[in-house]
Amino acid sequence: MIRWRWGTVGAVRREWRGSREVDVTVEARRPEDPATVRALAYPALVGTPEPGDRVLLNLNALALGLGTGGYALVVAVPDRLPEDVDVPGHVVKARYTPLQAVVLAADEEASPLRGDLAGAADLGGMPVVVADLHSALPAVVAGALAAAPGARIAYVMTDGGALPAWFSRTLDGLGPLLAGTVTTGQAFGGDLESTNVHSGLLAARHGLRADLAVVTQGPGNLGTGTSWGFSGVAAGEAVNAVAALGGRPVAAPRISDADPRPRHRGVSHHSLTAFGRVALAPADLVMPSDLPPGLAGPVRDALAPLCPPHTLVEVPSADLADALGALPVKLSTMGRGFAEDRAYFLAAAAAGRYASGLR
Repeated sequence: MIRWRWGTVGAVRREWRGSREVDVTVEARRPEDPATVRALAYPALVGTPEPGDRVLLNLNALALGLGTGGYALVVAVPDRLPEDVDVPGHVVKARYTPLQAVVLAADEEASPLRGDLAGAADLGGMPVVVADLHSALPAVVAGALAAAPGARIAYVMTDGGALPAWFSRTLDGLGPLLAGTVTTGQAFGGDLESTNVHSGLLAARHGLRADLAVVTQGPGNLGTGTSWGFSGVAAGEAVNAVAALGGRPVAAPRISDADPRPRHRGVSHHSLTAFGRVALAPADLVMPSDLPPGLAGPVRDALAPLCPPHTLVEVPSADLADALGALPVKLSTMGRGFAEDRAYFLAAAAAGRYASGLR
């Protein structure tokens, strides 16, 4: 199940919040093993690798040729272990794996937010944008802030993709624009931790004092090419959670005329499954009002059967291009930037603009 390798750190490449990227010379066990790899370490979990350190690696992502997660992962720095940290919490994430980590949940007794969250059961009408890909996050934030520069936006990260929030360079770059990040379920490393999406939404509202939230998985979604075999299907459950807690769900369907796969052209079949089959509560379903004519018709036709229970809302988006261009992070989805897939990013930005107006 795991391709274990020993290696020696040659150089530190770069760092961002919670992560260190290093070059590692690999001790080969098979002829096809690479001589050197780009490896990622989470110092809080495994220690801080320095040049000359011997490290234990997991090479699975490289063997699979994963795009988003194409790193070797540092499992341990045996001669430079991190110091013990006595966390007052008792919530365990990545449970019963060799790297299970103890965190303090925002609503635990030892949490300073316990008083705010112990009796919290309602979002008070807070709008929540739900998307199925992590790459939508910066575009939603750009659209929301273009409409309301002072908006307090929280990111609620589900565990459908990367579990450590530290993996996301996008999230690191967006930090100054966010009120904070809540990691839910098995995901960890956010400003606040929660046990599930419901408690994560409450932590965003009452702990981070957000007046708008974005729910989506971390980077590196899982998909099998089938209608149901996709981690982003959980976006439909997030819509239900928002509604159950008295929030205002805003669904951001995945729209593209650039994806080479027919099942993702127009409205992705994953969005149709998540919002059309899984989301039982009504949501505002946002599409840009100014899509190219050849795309607008197919998108409306695809979304029409979802309404009701949802309400289709058309929002202008073309003027949000400057806001997207001003973001402190690079826009990228499936290897395509804004120039290659304008409809995708403008659709997500339109959802952010609309949600910001509901505050």
